[in-house]
Amino acid sequence: MEKNNRSIRVECRKLLITRNESDLQWLIGSAFFPPLTILSTFRCIHSDPSGPDFHRESEEIRTLLLKGFDVIGALIVGKSDTEKTAARAIEAAWKLRKVLSGRTNSVNEETIGAVADPDTGDIRFFVSEAEGSTSLELTNSVSYDENPEKFVWETGCLLRCEIPIKLPFCFPVNKPSVENIFLRAVEAVIAKFKDPNVVYMVEASSKASSDVVQPVILRGEELDFDTALPNIELLDKAVHNSDQKLLPCAHFCLKNKSTPELFSAENADIIQISVLLNRSEKSPKCKAPAVEYFPAMEETRLLIVDFNLEVLCYAVQGIPLMHAVSKLVIPGLVDQLNSMKKMTLPNLLTQHPQLHPYHFILPGIAHPITVIYELNYGETEMKQVDIRRSLHLRLGLPFDRPLIRIANALDLSTKDRSSNSSTRKGSSLLRDVHIGIPGSGVSGGSVSLVQGSYEYYHYLQDGFDDSGWGCAYRSLQTIISWFRLQHYSSIDVPSHREIQQSLVDIGDKDPSFIGSREWIGAIELSFVLDKLLGVSCKVINVRSGSELPEKCRELAMHFENQGTPIMIGGGVLAYTLLGVDYNEATGDTAFLILDPHYTGTDDPKKIINGGWCGWKKSIDSKGKSFFLHDKFYNLLLPQRPNMV
Repeated sequence: MEKNNRSIRVECRKLLITRNESDLQWLIGSAFFPPLTILSTFRCIHSDPSGPDFHRESEEIRTLLLKGFDVIGALIVGKSDTEKTAARAIEAAWKLRKVLSGRTNSVNEETIGAVADPDTGDIRFFVSEAEGSTSLELTNSVSYDENPEKFVWETGCLLRCEIPIKLPFCFPVNKPSVENIFLRAVEAVIAKFKDPNVVYMVEASSKASSDVVQPVILRGEELDFDTALPNIELLDKAVHNSDQKLLPCAHFCLKNKSTPELFSAENADIIQISVLLNRSEKSPKCKAPAVEYFPAMEETRLLIVDFNLEVLCYAVQGIPLMHAVSKLVIPGLVDQLNSMKKMTLPNLLTQHPQLHPYHFILPGIAHPITVIYELNYGETEMKQVDIRRSLHLRLGLPFDRPLIRIANALDLSTKDRSSNSSTRKGSSLLRDVHIGIPGSGVSGGSVSLVQGSYEYYHYLQDGFDDSGWGCAYRSLQTIISWFRLQHYSSIDVPSHREIQQSLVDIGDKDPSFIGSREWIGAIELSFVLDKLLGVSCKVINVRSGSELPEKCRELAMHFENQGTPIMIGGGVLAYTLLGVDYNEATGDTAFLILDPHYTGTDDPKKIINGGWCGWKKSIDSKGKSFFLHDKFYNLLLPQRPNMV
């Protein structure tokens, strides 16, 4: 049956993640928007011929999805009977929604069932009003928004709550009941979130100089846990209510956002929620601290488990503060604590996992997602790689870009509302100094350049005198900075001493090497990149500088396919290569050199005018070459990791 008054609104650029046969995707929406508005899609990755594993799907989606968003339907890719396929999609969405919410009663919200043709990608949408209904309505009115970020963030903001928890509990050594005691301790913490004596302090994470907004205090007894999120009455942004709990979130948001670039998760208003426990609420007067003593009747062990919660929620600016805390922040805290509890249980009595939540902005998804990582694993260990690969599969992300590594996480601690921008911890070194330099002078050549950003490391930086011996170290630092800035790694760029220490750690050098001024070359650089970043390298040996132009085709392919900076070493000299310009017909060649031997200040004009960054021809107008003809050279070509 078809009705003309229904309309599907698609607010994501990539609705169809894949066209594989019988593929299932979850459609994500929000109670803050019209019911049939699709904001993103998550692929179902736990399924067998009998159907989805709703328990595993719900556990992972509950962690990934910010409170404020929910599953509103499903999409199936297939060519079988369209209406029956749509019915299966709707039934799957109903089941997942019930598991996610913990409800046992029927789902009485409009739910979307979509069917995509695997050959053409055409999608047909059906809607069901309630679980168990046999009537599906075909909806032909579908609109696709060109700017989903504006739709989501023009009226939206982020709520952030960070709580470090030290959970102590005692258990008898001779009784295998530690898991049950641990679970009860966690439940006691969860109960505290709704305690009438708990206080929630709401404040802007930072504020513009002309905008002074005082924090608001909400007590647990003032919160509303009963009203369903879709039934909450949103307030006008301009409302100034004397009752603080009824103030809208807009009270803490910037009033004017004039340019479209500001409508994004990176530039969203952030409202900080702090949790405080008021233990003196009912005391008529001050009392001295009291200590209670509970003697142990048998041998007992004390165990302390650390949880570092950091919850991010989405809210429209019109929602009252009391509902923002009770319906978004507290459920978010409970879900994240439960997720960490399940991850901790298997190793409760051995090595506790070091768990930390991170938030990511990803291409094609207008809202952040949250991932909990185990920090005891290095980012290049296969267990961590497998976790990221699974997330890339669910979110439809490419497998050759490090989009959800820790270095790429959203940095909420340095948000600056006064400048309407987000900043990240980083270096003040010059970046990409080759941009805007004069041409190479090669006529009819083909230019191949480094892809992405790097930092310029050279002699005497950081007050460290490495003049005469540290050029290869500086080239290595420039290369590592490239991997950092492309988010392949979150490690800091190592110092000379740290580079030397890593070579000692792997047994390549004796301990006396640390603190020395001994030169290193391409092989040592490859060892360090492998140890610190898990990056493999290709080494090319050239017998003399006159043979370097013969390698131009191979170097050009490296820049086109890998895009990483290259180190050229010969004797006690090392340079960083950023590109080549090569005319295959004439053999005319130029190399884009970033010279680490520079000792001056970080002045781009001085660096470029002095020739410390620029094109060097294999044979210049005077018949001379930048590379000595009788010098043996090694070229180190770092490979871009083909992993998530």
